This record gives sequence, structure tokens and C-alpha cells, in this order.
Amino acid sequence: MSRAILYTRELPGGGYVAIDAVIDARGHHARLWVERRSDPLRRSGHLPPIIAECNASDADGALDRLRPLACDNLSLALAIRRWQATRRPGAM
Repeated sequence: MSRAILYTRELPGGGYVAIDAVIDARGHHARLWVERRSDPLRRSGHLPPIIAECNASDADGALDRLRPLACDNLSLALAIRRWQATRRPGAM
């Protein structure tokens, strides 16, 4: 099993968005995550939120599914808001 970063880009307000994949015999399990902290020192000890995931047979398939969200700042902002809503007390 190995892990690979398939895509990254900086966000306008700081931080970045990334797509990574865990690769094993079954294919690629890809995750889209957003690091909102622009200061690398503040990132230590905090995991960035994973806002989308998919399974694909190869890296291109994973990118085809997750890159449209990763490229769209408005969709990313809305996905982060949904993620934040699930973390509020009493949210689920």
C-alpha cells in the first residue's frame, strides 16, 4: 500500500486544497482535503478536513471525480460549511 498526492493548489485566502490517494490492490481510495491554515506553524497537530472521497481504478479516474470540486472555490467553501455543520454539538 502506498500514498500519493495527485493534485494541489493554493487557495486565494491562504492554505491549499489537495487530493491524495491510498493505492492498493483494489485501486485508488482518493480524498480531497482542505488545509485552511496559511501559517505552516499553525498546521502542526491538526488534521485538515476531508470534504470528499471516492474509489477509482486508477489516479486519472480519481482526479476526474474530485478535481472539479477542488478547482471551484465556491463549491469548496460550501463543502467546508457542510463539514463544519456536522461537527457542531448536536449536529447528528
